[in-house]
Amino acid sequence: MRLTLTVLFTLVFAFTISAQSDEEAIRHTLNNYLEGSSHSDPERITSAFYAEADLFLSKKDQELWVLTPQEYADLFKNRERGKFNGRYGKIITMDIENNIASAKAEISIPSRNMLFVDIFLLKKIGGQWKIISKAATLKKGN
Repeated sequence: MRLTLTVLFTLVFAFTISAQSDEEAIRHTLNNYLEGSSHSDPERITSAFYAEADLFLSKKDQELWVLTPQEYADLFKNRERGKFNGRYGKIITMDIENNIASAKAEISIPSRNMLFVDIFLLKKIGGQWKIISKAATLKKGN
């Protein structure tokens, strides 16, 4: 009985550690995107994404604007790298199931009175969490 409890405890502990490390790794990936876009760092932005990911974005007078991670990162390449550009990002939710996850973040740009909501799909690829898809919308009233 004692051995069974020890084995059970070890399995629960190992699962908890694995879940925590996956959550931390996903947060790291999302923060690469959020901090990279807040500090105009194209390399940090692209490091968060699977190279063939699709980004479905909002753009004035365009119902659907689809970019690759590199095309999105290129939007920041002519800005001063490393300097805060007024974008504040925060992770709102995360849901992890085995080697896939979804997450939601808010990105606010107070100087332009804008608040975006981003929804991410992530997958653990080669032991690393990568964003495989992102959709964004501009919240109404902002």
